[in-house]
Amino acid sequence: MAVEKNIQGTIAKISGPLVVAKDMLGARMFDVVRVGTAGLVGEIIELRDDTASVQVYEETSGLKPGEAVIDTNAALSVELGPGLIEQFYDGIQRPLESIESVADSPYITRGISVPALSRTKKWDFVPSVEAGTSVEGGDILGTVKETILVDHRIMVPPGTSGTVESIRGGSFTVEETVAVIKETNGARREVALMTRWPVRKPRPVAKRLPPEVPLSTGQRVVDLFFPIARGGTACVPGPFGSGKTVIQHQLAKWADAEIVVYIGCGERGNEMTDVLLEFPELEDPRSGQPLMKRTLLIANTSNMPVAAREASIYTGITIAEYFRDMGYSVALMADSTSRWAEALREMSGRLEEMPGEEGYPAYLGTRMASFYERAGRAICLGKDGREGAVSVIGAVSPPGGDLSEPVTQNTLRVAKVFWGLDAQLAYQRHFPAINWLSSYSLYAETLGEHWDNEYDGEWSGMRIQAMSLLEEEDQLKEIVRLVGIDALSKEERMVMETSKSIREDFLHQNSFHEIDTYASMDKQVKMLRNILAFHKHGMQALSRGAPLRDLISAPIREEIARMRYVEESGLSALDALETRIGEELGRLTAAGGEEDVA
Repeated sequence: MAVEKNIQGTIAKISGPLVVAKDMLGARMFDVVRVGTAGLVGEIIELRDDTASVQVYEETSGLKPGEAVIDTNAALSVELGPGLIEQFYDGIQRPLESIESVADSPYITRGISVPALSRTKKWDFVPSVEAGTSVEGGDILGTVKETILVDHRIMVPPGTSGTVESIRGGSFTVEETVAVIKETNGARREVALMTRWPVRKPRPVAKRLPPEVPLSTGQRVVDLFFPIARGGTACVPGPFGSGKTVIQHQLAKWADAEIVVYIGCGERGNEMTDVLLEFPELEDPRSGQPLMKRTLLIANTSNMPVAAREASIYTGITIAEYFRDMGYSVALMADSTSRWAEALREMSGRLEEMPGEEGYPAYLGTRMASFYERAGRAICLGKDGREGAVSVIGAVSPPGGDLSEPVTQNTLRVAKVFWGLDAQLAYQRHFPAINWLSSYSLYAETLGEHWDNEYDGEWSGMRIQAMSLLEEEDQLKEIVRLVGIDALSKEERMVMETSKSIREDFLHQNSFHEIDTYASMDKQVKMLRNILAFHKHGMQALSRGAPLRDLISAPIREEIARMRYVEESGLSALDALETRIGEELGRLTAAGGEEDVA
């Protein structure tokens, strides 16, 4: 097979991260090129005759017209294999820790080339098939124990089918051949522990599955009010300081996912520093091991080259798809897609394209959709029919919290869950600051059927009743603001009290408290059941003439407020509390008269 000759052009023009190269006839869109004597990494994003526009992923200062631009004849790809977990990468999958040791500097040296996966470390490969076995794309050839929590499954590359000619176990580097497959067309395919995949090309699956399995997060306002499905998509918009990053940290720690991919896309350096310092110290609640044993971080901060932000999103989703293909459930956190869209806007402006709304490119919505549609739950390639999922949770940082801006609106068109953060709630120290009146989940009805089967049809009814009470409270607040609380009937004031209990005792959750930081669905259901039982028995007591003051000041309310601190091992106490609520409110009589609270 003839080796394709590298095309070599020259720099004609430099405009920030955009380099225009001449004499590039024969180059292809999205090919990776090396720019200048420093060999900076770039990607062709526009072709006109023999002129190529190159998006350079490194600082371009010092480049001069006339320097060489060399086409590598390969698309921007990521290395996939053992060694991904616990790594810190930049937006184009350069390992930051390795770069620091090689460059002997805390800064990324321009033009430095360090492989994403170590070429010297050896991994123990255990075959799971024998020579002579018939295989097809996606079949598992063997496993590598990557971390104590992750078995890295070595798969037959997609599009390959045939018979295993040879396979061997032992210790190998990622480039050594562990198996040879004789394909049906007679060709021999050598399989190593590592493979490469173009970041802009979605990895194939056998069959897409509907989003009908919940992704439990342990966050009450999420799981019970605005749930997300496994393989679903969610949008977390909010102004500065409203808690987007904290929510994503909570979801990374507690979500029912086996692999976590966290992308810091254009965030401030101090925020990513917190992630890099905190994540290695966090404990995985299910195994007791460090959370990093199943986590991969991609850091592309606001002081790094703008163009690399665009690549970081695709790098992250491709790695997430790779682990999905092994049969894992993957949670991908993108913080934030607004910075990614800003990178698109800058490159579009330098290409002198016709701008869309607020200067963003006209194809912003298409790019957003193409990213989010790579999420999903699916039957993976391979004969075993294993199931995997990629759930995408993207934070959006609209300027001033203006949700009408293009990035938020285009995200809402494709994401099925909207967790709208409210600055006023955040200032009131209400965490999570998800506004229950503006947020929604399009998965709620489907997932409600799942949880109703688990809880005898009770889940959906409680959720609807609680939401109705909160909506009624919001209407009553308007009346109170206009004419005062004395204008309300005792039943309406009971609604106000119950809604306050839902807000403060159920929706409010302390992420830094060792017990309250997580609540299982069993605990959530029991907590909300008790609050609604208080409302039900309270209304009955009012109808029998019980004074409202006695209901509001009932000692049982203190126990309701302390429900969040009940440990998962002691949930039977919440069942007993429901019984006591009925007994205590049932004893109230009309002896005290129909007093109101001053």
